[in-house]
Amino acid sequence: MSFLGIDLGTGSLKVAIVDENGGQQAAASVAYALETPHAGWAEMSVQTWWRALGEAAARLPDGLRREVKAIGLSGQMHGVVLIDEAGEAVRPAMLWPDTRARALLDEWPEPQPNPVAPGMAGPLLRWIVRHEPESARRTRWALQPKDWLRVALGGAVATDPSDTCATALADPDGVWDAALLQRLDIPSEWFAPLGPSYAAAGVLSQHAAQALGLRAGIVLATGAADTPCAALGSGLARDGDALLTTGTGGQIVVLAEHEPAMVRGLHRYRAASDHWYRMAAMQNVGIALERARAWLSYEWADAYNEAFGDQTGHASGLTADAAPTFLPYLTGERTPWLNPAARGGWLGLALDHTRGAMMRAAFEGVAFSLRAGLDAIRASGVTVTTLKLAGGGSVDARWRQLLADALNAELHAVDCPNAAPRGAAILAGIASGHWHGHDLAGLAPGATRVASPQGDAALAGRYARFLDLYGRVETWFDAAASDDEKR
Repeated sequence: MSFLGIDLGTGSLKVAIVDENGGQQAAASVAYALETPHAGWAEMSVQTWWRALGEAAARLPDGLRREVKAIGLSGQMHGVVLIDEAGEAVRPAMLWPDTRARALLDEWPEPQPNPVAPGMAGPLLRWIVRHEPESARRTRWALQPKDWLRVALGGAVATDPSDTCATALADPDGVWDAALLQRLDIPSEWFAPLGPSYAAAGVLSQHAAQALGLRAGIVLATGAADTPCAALGSGLARDGDALLTTGTGGQIVVLAEHEPAMVRGLHRYRAASDHWYRMAAMQNVGIALERARAWLSYEWADAYNEAFGDQTGHASGLTADAAPTFLPYLTGERTPWLNPAARGGWLGLALDHTRGAMMRAAFEGVAFSLRAGLDAIRASGVTVTTLKLAGGGSVDARWRQLLADALNAELHAVDCPNAAPRGAAILAGIASGHWHGHDLAGLAPGATRVASPQGDAALAGRYARFLDLYGRVETWFDAAASDDEKR
């Protein structure tokens, strides 16, 4: 007996099969690229996702696929997929890095239970209503990415609180806000019924089973958003457990038994279990490092080697005061600034700076942005000295040490390379009746301490300068955004 977890991510689709004890038996992934037909847009054809799922499934052993008893789903948060009455996509999916709806955020009345970002389903759907009336006319359902995939697999039209509470269209518990939908002129009938992440929501169709090499009729769990799935798969089960995930974006999650207080810049969302979590959400982690690497014409191995070549402090051997600073906010930023107009770049470059110095500054800038998010959590009254570590962007030992120093926290790498699909597979096991809520703590994977803070005073000084630089240029970003909107 085994369970399949599918994680529909921003840059790749991952699948993992776990056995009846929660151990991973096999995994595979297929990468794809965001589509940007216009500046500030972030889209994806759902056919790209479907092809990636077929390719990933084909890489799993045939025998293991035939033993799968249930499927669970994890998906990137915030984006939206519009489908018609026949289940066909009306247009490409719109995803969380999308900033086209930035000018519409003022239409949300204050206070909101969570920060509102332009790439959330609410602003994106408001943009559709205003700018693509034909798409709106054809729409029957507005689904979260993982919910679209479940429907494509033959499952029910449904959703869960971990996704709905992050749409900017629901209350903190995830219940759709009918009054807000009416105020924004977004049809309430577009939205799927709500159920637990671990509930059964249909079964695999014959067509999908043939495409994926699975048995038709197996249970499909409702599933959850990728961050709470990663938290579940990483073993967060008790109040105060904390996780750092680094992928395209970055999240710092702290589990809470009860609903956390509202704090500006932080999110408080429902978990995949019956818990809550605080979250600092940073948009520019892997996406910023990848762009910096491309700008500097590095292969990844060379980027790491030259950025971390000088273990005494800085790749170029420069003093802390002479090192350049990199703001990574290429797609705006959420925690702690709540500024979709924020932008990035290097400042402090001199003629004797090398590519290595610039790449090191990019790594530090991303680490500093994560620290700013963690500082917001700490300021809310939560003590965080240890973080579990997950995500494909956090495997290099030198990068881990920089993160530990920048965050001033011990890092424990989860002994599970595919936390989000593993969490989805656990939801499948619950939906099929194999596991129950009281089993979750016992399913936690092992974790190994991989880095401890070393009290790097020079790095602390560069972090202070990073914060000062952002504060000095923030009004410039806002002015530039206003000029763009006028044009």
